Amino acid sequence: MTAIEIQQPGGPEVLVPTKRSTPQPNEREVLIQIHAAGVNGPDVLQRKGLYAPPPGASDIPGLEIAGEVVATGSNVSSFTIGDQVMALVPGGGYAEYAVADERTTLHLPQGLSMVEAAALPETFMTVWANMFQRGQFKAGDSILIHGGASGIGTTATMLAKVFGASRIFTTVKNQEQQSASRSLGADIAINYTEQDFVKEVMRETNGSGVDVVVDIIGGDYVSRNFQVAAMNGRIVQIGVVKGPATNVDLFPMLVKRLTHIGSTLRSRTHDEKRSIITELESQVWPHLHKGEIKPLIFKTFRLRDAHAAHELMDSGRHIGKIVLLTQP
Repeated sequence: MTAIEIQQPGGPEVLVPTKRSTPQPNEREVLIQIHAAGVNGPDVLQRKGLYAPPPGASDIPGLEIAGEVVATGSNVSSFTIGDQVMALVPGGGYAEYAVADERTTLHLPQGLSMVEAAALPETFMTVWANMFQRGQFKAGDSILIHGGASGIGTTATMLAKVFGASRIFTTVKNQEQQSASRSLGADIAINYTEQDFVKEVMRETNGSGVDVVVDIIGGDYVSRNFQVAAMNGRIVQIGVVKGPATNVDLFPMLVKRLTHIGSTLRSRTHDEKRSIITELESQVWPHLHKGEIKPLIFKTFRLRDAHAAHELMDSGRHIGKIVLLTQP
């Protein structure tokens, strides 16, 4: 099969097509002929040599896929050959075929295309596990979502809106992203290249701050998130695009009784991931079926052009998800 491998840590140019043996499913896995694969921030970190796959996982990047089941393991009971599915995988998504554990494989939701389905598992599971399960977001909470135009940011905005946020703030890069973020449900979309998000949020909340902060940025945003959080606020660290935090003043964290938590999805067990999927199916899928939320697709690329997809990711110009296609 054709797959994309990382020749060495580096820029988008290190992503090159290669030939690999088609993987074979173990007793609890399905083999999926991939039609589409989502592109995510962890893929970029892996490309740079900053995020190694878990032990036993494929070194091929790619964490979410959609396609057709073409083989099943001996103990698989939920899927049969020919089923259209989407799946969360610990690696191997940038390829024509991948194996997925049946516990992290889902039947294609009604009304979603393969491209849309490929943009769902990693992003929706990450947001649900962090913003809702760990961050305890609930109806009536105010929220600040950094990277509001990213796959995580657009998903978090849609879910915050449909689950009853009192006010939604986002940070974005330009006017186009501001308009898109507002159309998804943001009340205030802050252009971080021109505005100080701390000043804007504190002004709009009369100095009280927000209940929840969802952050994929890290770096100097950590201290600023402490400033912008409300009393008893929760800050959920999903990513560290800007790298490690330095010179962090912890005093606001103490005074405001803040909770700062973080996690990754990739290293969790299949059973842990299954529990997240079960909640998504009961809590989020009804909104998906009614068309109230849907993965936002920005652009698609052919599999062999994965390097171009990563160039777009690195630019930060996208609004929503970037997806690779294995079919012409």
